Amino acid sequence: MKKEQLGQLIIASENTLYHVAKSLLVSDADCADAIQEAIVKAFTNLHTLRQDSFAKTWLVRILINECYTLMRREKRLISLEEYQDPETCQETEDYSDLYEAVRRLPPDIRICIILYYLEGYSVKETAAILKVTESTVKNRLSRARTRMRRELEQAAT
Repeated sequence: MKKEQLGQLIIASENTLYHVAKSLLVSDADCADAIQEAIVKAFTNLHTLRQDSFAKTWLVRILINECYTLMRREKRLISLEEYQDPETCQETEDYSDLYEAVRRLPPDIRICIILYYLEGYSVKETAAILKVTESTVKNRLSRARTRMRRELEQAAT
């Protein structure tokens, strides 16, 4: 794959990259940082791509790794506002009940939901991206549906 083709793939995958990053990270700024780092790494390591047909999966995997790296880095940081007064630092969130239920899922389950339902990857493709077995993906999807159903039913009452 040439760099021009990778650039076209990145532009075509813009929404996918955002959805994957947003499923793991809360802040839009963090999502943008992770996506930028993933793009830089993709261009830098383009020679490691074995088959052009797996380019999008390869790019999403790089992004997921960048999100996890950013999450590890952020876990060690506490803002001055949070340290002084945690109540004043709370973000005002205006998400739908469904999006909020997805956001409350553990990251490993949440990424399965995003890849499968939002991005339209098959179970097999999701398993390849996450480097887990197909049965693991199926189990995570089942657990996610059960948890979300329970939460949404509780919210409705």
